[in-house]
Amino acid sequence: MPMRTWRRWMRGRVQGLAAAVGLGLLGGAWAQPAPLPGGVFVTPEGLQRYLQERRDIDHALVEHQAGRWPEAERRFTALAEQGSPVGRYNLAMMHVRREAAQSSLNKALELLEASAAQGFVRSEHALGEIYERGLTGRPDHVRSVQWYLKAAEHGHVDAQVAAGTAYYLGRGVPQDLALAAEWYRRAALQGEMGAQYLLGSMYEKGLGVPKDARLARYWYDAAAANGDEAAPYKVKEMDEILKGKAL
Repeated sequence: MPMRTWRRWMRGRVQGLAAAVGLGLLGGAWAQPAPLPGGVFVTPEGLQRYLQERRDIDHALVEHQAGRWPEAERRFTALAEQGSPVGRYNLAMMHVRREAAQSSLNKALELLEASAAQGFVRSEHALGEIYERGLTGRPDHVRSVQWYLKAAEHGHVDAQVAAGTAYYLGRGVPQDLALAAEWYRRAALQGEMGAQYLLGSMYEKGLGVPKDARLARYWYDAAAANGDEAAPYKVKEMDEILKGKAL
């Protein structure tokens, strides 16, 4: 494949991956409190608060899933007022999805920013998605990438893909293929199939990383193991290249 054609194909695949991982915001992205970390001392009072929050979140989610949105909103609002970052996130999602009685995107942003300030990574990612999609008016890629990078640094795999895509395309940040490869690598190490394939492609062509058929094969093989339909053909192609080098 000529390099110009390959670059056009690669750009399309990058954009397709970004679109695929960006479906969570409006598609049932509900959250529950994270499990308590092992090996960390928790006071009886702290444990009681944690268990109560889990029960309250579960009850609110049951109401929402049953279509009883006013009751779900009431319960999420109570949690948000108690300072629960998960309650704030879920209430924000109701506002974004226009399920709240007086849905307001400004209220959703306020809730998400408060939740993100508490370190809730899904709120950071949601803010990035809101600004990328232009739900506030027009897409704001600069602010979007700022939030994606926060979430990516905290290990959110979809945000890592989004950060890689931003650097690959030069969208919201100056184009930097080395940083694109780094963020795709972090997502790939978490098992993200699309990032594994893209990283293989970057090693194959030497984009942002040294050209390396062995590493290209490694990441194509990882993507194939995770179900990417095109990756097995690339593994065979890399095998032929490596076989030729060995002769």
